[in-house]
Amino acid sequence: MTIIIKNKETLIYDDFIFRCCLGKKGTARHKKEGDKKTPIGTFSIENLYYRKDKIKKPITNLKCIPIQKNMGWCDDIKNQKNYNKLIKVKKNIRHEKLFRNDQKYDLLIPISYNRKKRVLGKGSAIFIHLTKNYNKTDGCIALKKNDFLILLKLINKKTQIKIS
Repeated sequence: MTIIIKNKETLIYDDFIFRCCLGKKGTARHKKEGDKKTPIGTFSIENLYYRKDKIKKPITNLKCIPIQKNMGWCDDIKNQKNYNKLIKVKKNIRHEKLFRNDQKYDLLIPISYNRKKRVLGKGSAIFIHLTKNYNKTDGCIALKKNDFLILLKLINKKTQIKIS
């Protein structure tokens, strides 16, 4: 089955409909790093990353990976080797810190946008993550915690996400 993002604030999976939020500047067919847009297309989803110090391991068929303090997601357009990959945090590599003080990344699933044949500057760190207030994101898709936990019970590693 496919997760469908419809009208920029609705996530649909099977018979379930959830409110969500997307990028501050909408969606884009040709995304660029830092443009605050959510990429248009159909993508696979990856593993679930979670903060085991804040949330018990969720019920899901996805592989669950606890977020460690030294985990980051490289968004450094000058770093061909690590761009748009999970990394160990280093001062000389620009990255999105996954171990955060807010709740935003207590649960997150990377979307396989620009992951197989990575293109520098095409966009990185596109996740499904948490929101408390549905404020627009920097390009990700965000859900309330309870909705995210329900979605986790429904999806698996073959699930795709279609953003239009």
